[in-house]
Amino acid sequence: MSLLQRIDDDLKTALKSGDKIAVSTLRFIKSVLKNREIGKGAPLTDEDVIDVLTTLVKQRRESIEGFRRGGRADLVEKEERELAIIKSYLPEELSEEELSRLIKETIEETGAVSVREMGKVMKALMPKVKGRADGRKVSEMVKAELEAPGGS
Repeated sequence: MSLLQRIDDDLKTALKSGDKIAVSTLRFIKSVLKNREIGKGAPLTDEDVIDVLTTLVKQRRESIEGFRRGGRADLVEKEERELAIIKSYLPEELSEEELSRLIKETIEETGAVSVREMGKVMKALMPKVKGRADGRKVSEMVKAELEAPGGS
């Protein structure tokens, strides 16, 4: 079953159960996906859907940080609930160990030896972890690995 079909089915279920946050979140996802499809001029693939969902996850995380700083616990809770719904459509996140292993492998593949070559590593690494790891966390781990004595 495609991700789009899963989202449609879950929206129907949420409507029947009266889960207002799930309904509004899934309708928002569908709206963003429809706009992306119109912009692309072709039906979306599951990979396209993952790209959109990854962006929405990043937006939710940034909103949560802002609401926490502003002391808005009510909005933090709502955003966290939406975040959980969106993340349920993404592939399972990589563990710290898996991510670390992938980073080391990619550094070896690219031959990077310093932080100045971080862009080269990130360019090769991000397609491998797409939708399965937070970009900011990946960036921090790559930088730490490249800054470690002796490179990788």
